[in-house]
Amino acid sequence: MRKVADCRDMPSESGCTLTISGEEDEVVRAAAEHAASVHEHTDTPELREQIRGMLKDEQPVMH
Repeated sequence: MRKVADCRDMPSESGCTLTISGEEDEVVRAAAEHAASVHEHTDTPELREQIRGMLKDEQPVMH
């Protein structure tokens, strides 16, 4: 199942609205890189586990 990381689910001074979706490991990697480059977090194993814990299942799009 595809996973989603949504910056709107995390407190942020910048009001970031980025959403990342894909396979779990891809999303964790991309979200950690985003957190480091945009939100000035340090990309650590702890950060990646925190991100992994906040992932949600992607909801299918209804047409």
